[in-house]
Amino acid sequence: MTQSYSSGNWKAKAGEEEAFVKAWTRFAQWLGTMPGSGTAHLTESLDEPGHYLSFAPWESAEQMHAWKSDPAFKEKMGAVQAHVAEFTPTEWELVAEV
Repeated sequence: MTQSYSSGNWKAKAGEEEAFVKAWTRFAQWLGTMPGSGTAHLTESLDEPGHYLSFAPWESAEQMHAWKSDPAFKEKMGAVQAHVAEFTPTEWELVAEV
């Protein structure tokens, strides 16, 4: 079984950066209750304030997909996206670790 990662590239709406971080934190706390999830991380660009990258490890792609299929996912994700001008989700699979 290969470790998988969910990732998001976010650009907060101008003036809503703090609200975005709070909403993302609530979303990530819920994510942390899902089977197979790991610690979620949110980083902010040093070069472009308001531009964020999030990532969270999953024990498997199947568990990650089960999380995204949860009936609460759309509502909880929508609360985060309310503060976002741009969002690109991505799924990753670990291929090397040093």
